[in-house]
Amino acid sequence: MSALSLLAAAAALVVGVYGAAAALAVTRAPARALPFEGGSVPQQHAVSRFHVRWYAVTLLFLAFDMEMVFMYPWAVVVADMGTTAVVEMFGFLAVLLVGVVYVWREGGLRWA
Repeated sequence: MSALSLLAAAAALVVGVYGAAAALAVTRAPARALPFEGGSVPQQHAVSRFHVRWYAVTLLFLAFDMEMVFMYPWAVVVADMGTTAVVEMFGFLAVLLVGVVYVWREGGLRWA
């Protein structure tokens, strides 16, 4: 019985929050609801398509970002863990190198 009352209380809370948001919402003029761009109207839609090259650049960024995320904690424990930590890090760097080679092959490093 307590599970049903908890579910009913949660549902009442959700309905109450949505009702309060609808009742207290401030209607905005269309010009005020546009994203800020120095007062000018946006030139393209917010969900416009990007060139496929940018996805490869994103993959490259994530590869280097993940490298840094895992290198700092690894540097702290490498002395305690020994050779296994070094082997695991080189395996991780090999996987990242595959991503970098893919970006290079797809032309993500050509900027012209």
